[in-house]
Amino acid sequence: MRPVSLAEVAERARQDGEAGDWDFHLREFLDSFYAADGELTKQLAMIAQDPGFLDDDRANAFLGGVGEHLARRWHLPEIPAWVRDDRRYLTRPMFVPDDKPLRDYLLCVSPVSFRVRLIFTGPDPLQRARFPYHRGTITMPLTFPVKPVGAG
Repeated sequence: MRPVSLAEVAERARQDGEAGDWDFHLREFLDSFYAADGELTKQLAMIAQDPGFLDDDRANAFLGGVGEHLARRWHLPEIPAWVRDDRRYLTRPMFVPDDKPLRDYLLCVSPVSFRVRLIFTGPDPLQRARFPYHRGTITMPLTFPVKPVGAG
């Protein structure tokens, strides 16, 4: 059964042990979240509870980014306060994917919820097969910027 909250994602990762696969559990959670598309109260409840912390600063920051991003992206009534904890922010950048040729692009297109945490991702980083594509996706043209400043 898929996790139905970010708190459950963290709990399952803790149960996995030291090398808990938080990313796997997060992907499963996203499927549950997207299955509740349009049910704002239910979706808010899925991210409202503080998931606590894992033994991985990057996971803690990423979960904070996910909670904030989902609240913003799906226009939920509020952003949970737990996402603002100082331990939900990195001091060194994280690139997803960590591919050097993509870094300039990721710096430009990362959503604010991740960017403030020094996590640099694609413009709509939480897409899955169950993503409600009928609501649209966030993209950036590959030709950005169209013309250099001052070019005629």
